[in-house]
Amino acid sequence: MPEVKTGQCLCGAVTFRISGEFDRFYLCHCARCRKASGSAHSANLFSTTAQIVWLSGDESIRRFRLPASRHEKCFCTNCGSALPFTQADDGMLVVPAGSLDSPIDIRPNAHISHASRADWDNDLDSIQRIDGLPG
Repeated sequence: MPEVKTGQCLCGAVTFRISGEFDRFYLCHCARCRKASGSAHSANLFSTTAQIVWLSGDESIRRFRLPASRHEKCFCTNCGSALPFTQADDGMLVVPAGSLDSPIDIRPNAHISHASRADWDNDLDSIQRIDGLPG
């Protein structure tokens, strides 16, 4: 029986279910992924066999593809949260790890485009760790 994972956007308007296994998990530090995520890197799961079913909110899903590139992103039009999508060119399912509500048993395979990382994204293990919000 295939593994089933569920997820949603931040506002809860878009919900989905994914059946199947993830093949790879990459943390991408390229400039495009940093811009799209607003962070040090994107964290995406990839699958050639998993299937997604949109449970609610498909009218709130928008897709953006950067012209003259393979860079794509799907997001909720209400809250802007990153959402899964299937790549048009090869059918690969791409799932932003943070969009999942279910735990996953795969760890990241690699930091990719690591040479392109932000200049402040270096030696982060040495900074203070706070379990809640600061203050």
